[in-house]
Amino acid sequence: MKKLGVFTLVLLVSACASQSSKDDTSQKLGAAVTAPLNDLNLVQTAIPAQLRAAQKNPYAVPVDASCAGLAKEISALDEVLGADLDTPIVEKDESLIARNIMSESVSALRKTTEAVVPYRNWIRKLSGAERNSRAVAASISAGGIRRAYLKGVGQASKCQSPAAPKAIVAKQ
Repeated sequence: MKKLGVFTLVLLVSACASQSSKDDTSQKLGAAVTAPLNDLNLVQTAIPAQLRAAQKNPYAVPVDASCAGLAKEISALDEVLGADLDTPIVEKDESLIARNIMSESVSALRKTTEAVVPYRNWIRKLSGAERNSRAVAASISAGGIRRAYLKGVGQASKCQSPAAPKAIVAKQ
């Protein structure tokens, strides 16, 4: 009965957490809450069209190899993948203690919700959730490779950022 109550709570909170929010903590919190649903393969991560296309052939010659065309395709990949390695890190105003407390809280919640499903690893394999997770990871990897390839093409064509990598200045 207790597990049913926790599962109901997970469903209710996941509905609230699934609203669109760009906040990283909100996304991690939503992922922690919906972990049992992912384990049972009831909730699947959708692979965006840009990543599916990149997965087919990450080294395909771009249809529009102009600097503007490259910038457009790279920006579309940035939307789904997040910032690239050449993007400057923006310092948050939060203290290290506050960030650590939030991170530990989300981690504890994730561990608690993952414990709801007994024999989690076997359930993930039998339900197909593990296969789906691997497909998502492969598409993210292909998208990163595609973005790097396009930036290399842009750099060879003497394009400016975002169609080419930004010069990274090392801190001393």
